Amino acid sequence: MTFSTLSPFSLHLLLNRNRPSSSVHLRRTSTSPPYLRHKFTVPKLRTVSSVLQTNDGVSSDSDSCSTEPRSFRNDVRIVAVVGEGAVSPLKSASWLDVMSHTAERLKWIDDKYEMLVFTDNISKSNPNVQNLQKLLSTANILLIVSVTKQEAVEYIQRYSRNIPNIICFDSSPALENKLGGSFVQVEQKSSIFSKFDKKTKETKELAETISEAWVRNNSDDIRFCLLIIINAYIKPVPVLKNLRAQGFSTLNCMVKNCGRQVLNCLLDPNCRKALQCLNQCSPVDQVCNYQCIASYESPILEEFSLCVLQKHNCLDLDAKIPEKPYVPPMVNFRGQVLSHEIAEDLFIGWLGNLEWSWRVIAGQNPAYDQFPCQNQLFYRGKARGSFWYEPVFQVKTLDGKLVWRRRKYRVKRGKVAGTFYFSVLDNGVVSNEYWTIVDVSEDFSWGLFHYSGAARVAGQSYTGAVLVSRDGEYPNEMQKDRLYSALDRCCIKEWELFEVDNCSCEGAPLGLPEGSRLHMTVKPDGCK
Repeated sequence: MTFSTLSPFSLHLLLNRNRPSSSVHLRRTSTSPPYLRHKFTVPKLRTVSSVLQTNDGVSSDSDSCSTEPRSFRNDVRIVAVVGEGAVSPLKSASWLDVMSHTAERLKWIDDKYEMLVFTDNISKSNPNVQNLQKLLSTANILLIVSVTKQEAVEYIQRYSRNIPNIICFDSSPALENKLGGSFVQVEQKSSIFSKFDKKTKETKELAETISEAWVRNNSDDIRFCLLIIINAYIKPVPVLKNLRAQGFSTLNCMVKNCGRQVLNCLLDPNCRKALQCLNQCSPVDQVCNYQCIASYESPILEEFSLCVLQKHNCLDLDAKIPEKPYVPPMVNFRGQVLSHEIAEDLFIGWLGNLEWSWRVIAGQNPAYDQFPCQNQLFYRGKARGSFWYEPVFQVKTLDGKLVWRRRKYRVKRGKVAGTFYFSVLDNGVVSNEYWTIVDVSEDFSWGLFHYSGAARVAGQSYTGAVLVSRDGEYPNEMQKDRLYSALDRCCIKEWELFEVDNCSCEGAPLGLPEGSRLHMTVKPDGCK
């Protein structure tokens, strides 16, 4: 499930550092059926550079969430050229599909961002070639992925000379990279620049951030690569405003209002390790950030973040729950119109027959949805009308230990049956989320839940979805069409999902508070 994250920004300010770093990834084992399993390959990173801008979002015909524009109309104009038939590391989805989907996801940020996607088939018989030449003349960002054909390389060199920002991955070394009009070469490890400009340091940091985000190989970070370039060279990106340090006023707020909590954290070895760990993460690398928090969480760290962020908002941040994509809830269940009571029963799921409601099979958010052994517990509280959600999950700490964590969310009904508002205090920071029951099979064999959330004072906003089942195993192949349809309503591709390791889940601290109540209207067969 989702778990809110303590913002690293206050910690970076406290330690007077703010540099990007590679993320920490969690191991995953594949339990998916053949129709969801793909060979995983990692492409070689050549160089990173240039400024990307998002455009209207050209996507493949199979992308039901996208529309194909005919020309550029706005100030953010991106052309992406990918190798024809080139395979990405995202469950071997084609780069054409990945970039087409990225074009649509950019429009969740700003519907005026335009991104057009082409393959490197530049033969004269291809009717898109002439249009590509025209678009290259007006683009301000060019993204090149897996382009190695000599004919295509020469074509791009000829018609991209005036594009101020060019970024290349896994492509011919003859293709040069630019950031803000300056040629840049970043080697994957040494980060050596072949040419310099007035803002060498800033350019270097930006290029490194792009490089490290790209190799995390997920759809969120691919989009992020484009957003930070837009933000740096084209126009401000509102969702990235929280990356900017707040300066002396922030430090003054921390010292004035939270001096005791700051001192206690610095004097406590565990809390200090959390600060140091977070300082090694890029502010936008939520995978790294949350693993630091989950590894070193303690009452002292919670008091620190509760004071600095939640009570006094020393960073003056105000992240909002994303409004896009809009995901409609399911309408009927077992021939009945979905009601609030039925929707709650669907969340409660197998609880009563099992010790958990659902186990997570896979999720879309790389930071929050891939922890091992995610047990969901939904139940009605003792008080009338109260409803609660408690995820119980494993975390592999940075020192290699497996530990159990448990959170508690208050859940309230949304205006439409099948939608809910969640809130949780996690390590001193409140997160608010909007959940949608996208689909649950009539036999309760699987379900799909979508969420959008924000930790307002931590400057974090996010979206995701979790695929769940009775035992954490994928639904059978007979369900695949219905599952794909449900994912499509979330504008999520199957290759975006991260699989959860459900191999060793014994010993979870489950159990419900005394007086808890379960199903009211519907329940799985065999539930008590």
